[in-house]
Amino acid sequence: MERPHRPLYRKLEVPMNESSAATRSASAKERIEEVLDSIRPAIRADGGDIEMVGFDELDGIVRIRMVGACYACPMSMLTLKAGIEQRLRMQVPEVRSVESVESI
Repeated sequence: MERPHRPLYRKLEVPMNESSAATRSASAKERIEEVLDSIRPAIRADGGDIEMVGFDELDGIVRIRMVGACYACPMSMLTLKAGIEQRLRMQVPEVRSVESVESI
């Protein structure tokens, strides 16, 4: 008997509604933090964390610091661009890009 094909991972789907980051009348920084708060549990489960260092409203660039296990992880740039940036750009239209900054 053949087993049904299952994806190796499941894409996290967050429905957009009246309370989602893209539709609330909060500042862009508040909406960015809200999205990051929704991502943090998955990152913390792997022993890491993320901190928003800043948001340049003119350029639309969010600066993120990867800490804990994320700091030295070879997959951190993939997580940053394919995960965090994609989610932020989808839910906070003012965001154009996400950059990683080094820990102090």
